Amino acid sequence: MARNFLKLAATAAMAALMAASASAQSLIRDTEIEETLREWTNPILDVAGLNPDDVGLYIINDPSLNAFVANGQNIHIHTGLIIAAESPLQIKGVIGHETCHIACGHSVSRQRAAGVAMRPALLSIGLGILAMAAGEGGAGAALIGSSQQFAALNFFVHTRAEEATADAAAVEYLTQLGESPRGLVEFFEKFRYQEVLSDARRYPYFRAHPLASDRIRTVRQLAEDSGMMDVQPTDREVYQYQMMRAKLIGFLDTPNKVAREYPASDQSEPARYARAIAAMQASDIETSLTLIDSLLEDEPDNPYFWELKGQVLFESGRTAESVEPHKRSLELKPGAPLLLINYARSLNARREPGDIEAAEDALQKALIAEPDNAFAWAQLAITYEEQGRRAEAQLATAESAYSVGDIVRANRFAHFAVQDLEVGTPDYRRADDILMVTDPNNPDNRDMYRRRGPRFSLTTQ
Repeated sequence: MARNFLKLAATAAMAALMAASASAQSLIRDTEIEETLREWTNPILDVAGLNPDDVGLYIINDPSLNAFVANGQNIHIHTGLIIAAESPLQIKGVIGHETCHIACGHSVSRQRAAGVAMRPALLSIGLGILAMAAGEGGAGAALIGSSQQFAALNFFVHTRAEEATADAAAVEYLTQLGESPRGLVEFFEKFRYQEVLSDARRYPYFRAHPLASDRIRTVRQLAEDSGMMDVQPTDREVYQYQMMRAKLIGFLDTPNKVAREYPASDQSEPARYARAIAAMQASDIETSLTLIDSLLEDEPDNPYFWELKGQVLFESGRTAESVEPHKRSLELKPGAPLLLINYARSLNARREPGDIEAAEDALQKALIAEPDNAFAWAQLAITYEEQGRRAEAQLATAESAYSVGDIVRANRFAHFAVQDLEVGTPDYRRADDILMVTDPNNPDNRDMYRRRGPRFSLTTQ
């Protein structure tokens, strides 16, 4: 029993070290924001010697300020960081820092550091168990409870040098690109007060990236030595940042907060963008559409304004009217997977002659670009079902479930699909593959089946 408890506590302590990347926040998908961040990130990845196609970039819906590398070559950025930053330079500085963690191999070294950091934590757990066995329950619980703090403190001692390396690399990357590293200095100085807060009150980013005074001085000196401190961001970058920030605030904050940040007296594009989104969120559809139309008068070729108009119309029940705005967004941004999916969803809902076939075509194109997009598979299941192609609809439903890790539902619908699909066809083989990897007799899947059970059916899609 003591051995099992020790193992459980050790696992919990290790999880605490990696908690920033393990929490269950939701990802945000948005073509405009993703393209902006990619446009800023890819050149940094290039100068760092990385292939941009190999590095994932994810936006996490979380108001806390954080960015981190996890699960291989994947950079994660919290919405809270994007909103809290004051310029594209600050976001680029953070991206440069995180890029080094990949390019400099820190993921591997941090795994080793985590192992070393666990040693005093495990000793604390062991002493706690012995104390409890000796009847000192309070002392034992205190020792076990402090084990995670011991592990974290030791872990950050091992990673301090890596943080300094990443700071220097970020300055170097931006300098090579002819861009200012001033943003990284400004970002650190803006949140310098975090150092005086308790760990519980500190933003997650500054728990893993302590802001000691000597660190800030070093970064500032490196940035000043680069000779690029006074280089300004381009007008395009400033506009991209303002629109990205306005969009996030519009969707994620309350209408009252949006009104304070972007009062009606502010007629700038970012302000009208945020208010249009907030009005949609508050079900004030006419106000939202009026603001979007004013934006389209200024920029009739902006695909994201057309996308938003289509979304407002669709979500307000005006599905037939939503098709044309989504179609226009695609004409202006051909092949964008998320725009293709939006268009297909509107076609599926309108169901005029030819709509279902056009929706299928759009979804197939989207899935070539994003084969793991669960929502696209779910929409494709609708198009197949509407055409009476039940087995293909069941396979698409299995694909959708598998993409989000719901192996119980994936197995059930793949089982339905193989019964009617022609043996030997690509669809049959794919359904059979899903059956194999979601097999309840596979030891790796047993816990999932015990917790969930085969509780899904065709009537509960």
